[in-house]
Amino acid sequence: MWRGRPWNEWFGIRYRFHPLFSILLLLSVWTGYFIETATLFGIVLIHELGHVAAARSFGWRIREVQLLPFGGVASMEEPGGVPAVQELVVALAGPLQNVWMMAVGSFLTAVGLFSDPWGSYFVQANLLIALFNLLPMLPLDGGKVMQVLVGLWLPYQRTIQVTAGTSLLLSALLIGAAGVHLLSEKGGIQLNWLMIGLFLLYSNWYEWRSAPYRFMRFLVHREARFKDIRDGNGELAGPIVVSGNRKVTEVVRLFMRDRYHLIYVLNDKGRIRYVVPERAVLAHYFDETKRGKSLAELFA
Repeated sequence: MWRGRPWNEWFGIRYRFHPLFSILLLLSVWTGYFIETATLFGIVLIHELGHVAAARSFGWRIREVQLLPFGGVASMEEPGGVPAVQELVVALAGPLQNVWMMAVGSFLTAVGLFSDPWGSYFVQANLLIALFNLLPMLPLDGGKVMQVLVGLWLPYQRTIQVTAGTSLLLSALLIGAAGVHLLSEKGGIQLNWLMIGLFLLYSNWYEWRSAPYRFMRFLVHREARFKDIRDGNGELAGPIVVSGNRKVTEVVRLFMRDRYHLIYVLNDKGRIRYVVPERAVLAHYFDETKRGKSLAELFA
């Protein structure tokens, strides 16, 4: 069954250490904290397996999982335009593993199966990883939750801009906090926080730069996502009211994540002139010769 497969590939998913975790492992051997770091590795692995199990239950495909000191980054091929509730469940599945591990660790410490120092470390490590991952910055779990919640009020294109920008700012603040520690009376620097901050800053800069690609992918997969609604078997469509001089590129930027839209086009007197389904608007958007034209030019 496993013949010919890499040692770090389990059930079709490849697991590997991120360089940050590799550095931490080497430092732990050098400083005599290998047991603590090995425990941290186990906690992070179970945290990430929670994400994997939830994602697979929805039919998502996971290519690879990178393990970091504070959690993991999964490279997923989720179907484009998945419902927000699925992404919310997958994001929260990781911290939920830390919750039950804290409960088990506290119980085993109370009955004497874990020593007090090690049991305390186990519980605190789970708490730290859970709380850190719930910070509202990408690609952490809290950042994904933030993106889902922001998407309830803002169009998707604006959502990815706001969440990526917020994550960039918070990543920079984390790096700044590590730098401030250098100037403190204690001296030195929180090297681990600095490395994590730099990693998050790079990740969110990439997220910001790739926002146009993510938005295009969002639009491409809407056809299959809302087939039931068009066939009359889904939820009601969400209206978008615009004037006829609005361009196709401007209209698609108003699309919400979990809503199929009907575009109500108004005339100069503010009366509804005609109604266009989003499918027709998208057809013109994917035609480069028409995406820059107004609705009046295309549908009048």
